[in-house]
Amino acid sequence: MLLFKELMWFFKLEKKSYSIGIIILVFVALINLFPPYAVRVIVDGVAMGNLTQEKMLKWSLLLLGTGFLVYGLRYAWRLTIFGASSRLGHLLRKKLFEHFTHMSPQFYQEHRTGDLMAHATNDIHAIEMTAGVGVLTLIDSLTTGSLVVFSMSFFISWKLTLITLLPMPIIAWSTSYYGTLLHKRFHKAQAAFSDLNDKVLENISGVRVVKAFGEEEAQGESFRLLSADVVKKNIAVAKVDALFEPTIQLIIGISFFLAISFGAKEVVNEKLTFGQLTQFTIYLGQFIWPMLAFGWLFNILERGRASSDRVNKILNIKQDIIEQTGVLDQVPSGEVTYLKATFTYPKTDVPVLKNIDVVLTQGQTLGIVGKTGSGKTTFFRLLLREFDLSEGDLRIGGLSIYNITLRALRTAIGYVPQDNFLFSTSIAENIAFGKPDALLEEIKAVAEIAAIHEDIMGFEGEYGTLVGERGVTLSGGQKQRISIARALLVEPEILILDDSLSAVDAKTEKAILQGLKETRAHKTTLISSHRLSAIEHADLIIVLHNGMIMERGSHAELIASEGWYASTYRSQQLESLIAEGGA
Repeated sequence: MLLFKELMWFFKLEKKSYSIGIIILVFVALINLFPPYAVRVIVDGVAMGNLTQEKMLKWSLLLLGTGFLVYGLRYAWRLTIFGASSRLGHLLRKKLFEHFTHMSPQFYQEHRTGDLMAHATNDIHAIEMTAGVGVLTLIDSLTTGSLVVFSMSFFISWKLTLITLLPMPIIAWSTSYYGTLLHKRFHKAQAAFSDLNDKVLENISGVRVVKAFGEEEAQGESFRLLSADVVKKNIAVAKVDALFEPTIQLIIGISFFLAISFGAKEVVNEKLTFGQLTQFTIYLGQFIWPMLAFGWLFNILERGRASSDRVNKILNIKQDIIEQTGVLDQVPSGEVTYLKATFTYPKTDVPVLKNIDVVLTQGQTLGIVGKTGSGKTTFFRLLLREFDLSEGDLRIGGLSIYNITLRALRTAIGYVPQDNFLFSTSIAENIAFGKPDALLEEIKAVAEIAAIHEDIMGFEGEYGTLVGERGVTLSGGQKQRISIARALLVEPEILILDDSLSAVDAKTEKAILQGLKETRAHKTTLISSHRLSAIEHADLIIVLHNGMIMERGSHAELIASEGWYASTYRSQQLESLIAEGGA
């Protein structure tokens, strides 16, 4: 019952729906007491020989009317109670999704996507069942059970009722024991489903790699083992689940035996009529449902509690990136400053960036180069506040990024990451992701700057072409350029290109950089690249090594300094010359 207590906030929110539903349930339980009484009257009339045709028609019509009334009322409570539980599912999914969107990258490094999907599907459904079928089962079983026992005792025979209810404590003990087993096993079954979910997602996303390495059979065998584990754990749940109904039916069967045995004796002794015994057995038949429902309730509650534990565990994880109270909600612009910026990733001891000092005037372009793992991407992610600095400060226009809202900060920045992500929709909608109301002319304009317009016009559907999941139908260079166009459309004060030209040829790269220079003359641009030709035009270039600035200056100054930059630039120029067939 702890889960009902946890869901009390929702029951209060939907108190009107649940109140109406519960009142109808109680009314239905009261009406259901009438048919056994009608049968009693008819049976006694037959036994005494005084049942007339008119009397039979009267009671038959009353039974028929009762049936139609119960039909309508059952439809009504389903709308109220099940409708409310569906709204709970909606609220929980929304809450979980919003929680996911506010979590930092560190959260997604520690939690698998398939597991998170299982929380938003299977687990939410199990909790929703508790608020719907669970509430129905609890109220209906308690109301029907209480009314039936009262009617058996008060209107027929309290002694016979007491005798038939003697086996009932066994049901209470067994359902409690089964419920504890079910909770443990269902928790394991849900975890196994999460593993399977993650495996499917991983293989679908990486299907090209699987095929390229000929690992279809190996991955298929891995999936088979995970699937078998899911089946095994769900069978373990089913074995406990399957015990509820047979146990209850057995106990009810014993109760029927006691009722018929002792009831027949009472009829022989003329303490009960045939009609009363018939009524009693029908009531006892009605009592089967509350007992079955009670066992089913334990089943639902334990499933819901296991799922609730899993969902709450995720929801209780605190956000790493938190806005301070009283921060400004204004889009920043102006000089970008890294002031003694030092950062160490969580659960590590070695700083990724150390004492970074950079000042970039508005309208300038910053180029960042360095070996893999030198901290280039981290440099950008700190400005986006995907992580917070360990020491130092980051400022835009003299204002610390920690003193403005995340919404305002990220509105000022257009980010094109290394791993370009496209949604399963049209090219136009992908470009307009940050500005859904953009006109097609605006979309085409930024596509021209990103040197992707001609490619798009070559597709059969042009800007309406569906790109497939994660842009599977496009080349790496096309995805990069669509991502650049998407960032340009929102006209950000600061544009970040994180190695976003690696998949385009030198000619296309030059065209894109020229377009950026012309259209972003008074706005700031930050570019990282392994190919130095992409940043040689920058006003300031920094070379990162082991998280520190090893060299800084303009392209000409760095070439003259004869350091790592100059050596790497000459090496790349030579490689380019050889690739073009030069001497």
